[in-house]
Amino acid sequence: MDTVTHALIGAVLYRSIRTEHLSKAEKRALLFTSLAGSELPDIDVVSQLWDTGGQYLMWHRGITHSVLLVPVWAALLTGIARWWWRVADKRIFPLAMLALFVHITTDIFNPWGTGYWEPFSQQRVSIGTVPIIDLVMWAIMLAGYLLSRFGKWPRHLVFRAVACLLVLEIASQTVQGQIVKHSFADRYEQVVLAADFVPGSYKVISKQGTTVDIHRASVWSEPVLLQRLTTAEQADLTPLFEQNPAARTLYQWAPMVVVVDTPERLAVFDPRFGDRGESFLYEYIDK
Repeated sequence: MDTVTHALIGAVLYRSIRTEHLSKAEKRALLFTSLAGSELPDIDVVSQLWDTGGQYLMWHRGITHSVLLVPVWAALLTGIARWWWRVADKRIFPLAMLALFVHITTDIFNPWGTGYWEPFSQQRVSIGTVPIIDLVMWAIMLAGYLLSRFGKWPRHLVFRAVACLLVLEIASQTVQGQIVKHSFADRYEQVVLAADFVPGSYKVISKQGTTVDIHRASVWSEPVLLQRLTTAEQADLTPLFEQNPAARTLYQWAPMVVVVDTPERLAVFDPRFGDRGESFLYEYIDK
């Protein structure tokens, strides 16, 4: 998910706690924990500062998004909160665990995916059924804020309901996406999803031999073929990898790549990101 969505989810977690009886220091410690826990895994963006070998694709949402690091991050946040605000609320550590777990788990539903099981597995976990920015989730959280602000219901109950609705939204998107993906599975050897910003709509990238088809599909409508690409599977990519290390990283990282081999250019790109064959994850060399 994007940074704003993660921050909003952190606010939902905090607002789900009954805080009327807490001191100002306790409230601030819990708010810090929920917000920082919801953002901390994305600290990997700083790796761009020293990446000279094209490894950022692997590092971004990599080890920092491993489920095995959740207790470590949680202990760090707990120590900071208790030291800074001088409080010993027993809910700080489990709240940190929850915020961190929610962050790295929601990210696996995006096309970008995460290194969920690193360092024991380098395989990227990417379900692709929820867009980076889910407008339905934003609408749910906005409705929760308005109800808590102007309604008569207790604030913590409103936001607990919001949290449940967010889970249902992700579940709904995922069930629909898997139904769509399954409908293509008998016609192609490989199928990957990239959720659209329109709820329930997916870009389906399917490969059969050297043909890569890109459809837009949903459970409510017939698939529409957007583009048919040809991938040069037999191309020798050694010169590309030697001259452009980022291309090797992309080739290893992406669940599917299209290889371009023309007299002018040798390239690989991830067809999930972009449209009309123009992907922003595109690495090449000129011949």
